[in-house]
Amino acid sequence: MTSVLPDADASVTGDPAGGDETGGRRAATQRRLVWWKFRQHKLAMVGLVLIACIYLVALFAEFLAPVSSSTFNSEYTYAPPQQLRIDSDAGLYVHGYTSTVDPETFEPTFEVDKSQKIDVGLFVKGDEYELFGLIPWDRHLIGPEDPDQPMYLLGANRNGYDLLSRMIHGTRVSMTIGLVGVAMALILGIILGGMSGYFAGKTDTVIQRVVEFFMSIPGIPLWMGLSAALPHEWGPMQRYFAITVILAIIGWTDMARVVRGRFLSLRNEEFVTSARLDGSGRPRVIYRHMLPSFTSHLIASVTLSIPAMILAETALSFLGLGLQPPVVSWGVLLQDAQNVRVLATAPWLMIPGLAVVIAVLALNFVGDGLRDAADPYKK
Repeated sequence: MTSVLPDADASVTGDPAGGDETGGRRAATQRRLVWWKFRQHKLAMVGLVLIACIYLVALFAEFLAPVSSSTFNSEYTYAPPQQLRIDSDAGLYVHGYTSTVDPETFEPTFEVDKSQKIDVGLFVKGDEYELFGLIPWDRHLIGPEDPDQPMYLLGANRNGYDLLSRMIHGTRVSMTIGLVGVAMALILGIILGGMSGYFAGKTDTVIQRVVEFFMSIPGIPLWMGLSAALPHEWGPMQRYFAITVILAIIGWTDMARVVRGRFLSLRNEEFVTSARLDGSGRPRVIYRHMLPSFTSHLIASVTLSIPAMILAETALSFLGLGLQPPVVSWGVLLQDAQNVRVLATAPWLMIPGLAVVIAVLALNFVGDGLRDAADPYKK
């Protein structure tokens, strides 16, 4: 008599497509099942790689940026982007600039001069910084061999700041404010939404009226009011924290609704009743039995909430209500793109908007993949 056993190799190697797919899936853990389902989502995998690259840029911003975010040269205002070239003899280089002055406005205009060559090197010395805020260093991944020579791979803004360097530095602020804001919104949503769904009755009614009140307030006026309440003498870090709190106040309501719905559906399940009869207190029932049962759904919801936080910070900063210089974020950089006449002469100032689009799309792809993988047993 021949017996059919679950595919042991599939459960070890992480491949459910072995000789017996059903057996492999039954032998796998919940985490592995979610990973198998997630990696079948091609766009989600692409988004995951992009997000990993973006956060690596944020982590090593000082090293990857050619110059610091505060370095500028007023002689090269609105300098156009230079194309990085490679020559078998000369190595990496960019072409220099020639400038002409408008006889009426006396405004200088720059054009790339192909007769000039500026040598570009890797791991060159430049502005000093502290890697990870701890290690003093002065090496940059790429930069001009002569620090006095201009190199603007993505162009310069109205003050002569290197747009590429400021975009790299802005990645850290724009991508972390989403994580911090969502973390705070998650805590508020779990606490208030959990109380609303678990206790029900009057507690549910009061909390849901508070949720509806916040959801009924138009977003932009609420941002404007809360941002205007911030003291002008606050420093960059204080404003950063305050904007994060504002975004959390706005974003916790959706999370609370999700948690409340799940708690209402789980509070009468048999495993919850068994935990109560076993003598478990309310905190243990909530945090050891109910929350873990829909953790995957929470992760998917959080992932889909991060893009909204990033867009909210970008919109606030673009309108001048959020972060302000000298803090550098993608929204702050887009403030230079508000003038149509400026965009006509310096369209490269819109490039930070492209970074926002890429980051938001990648996060949405990852969120969609996690949402589909939240129930790995579903065909």
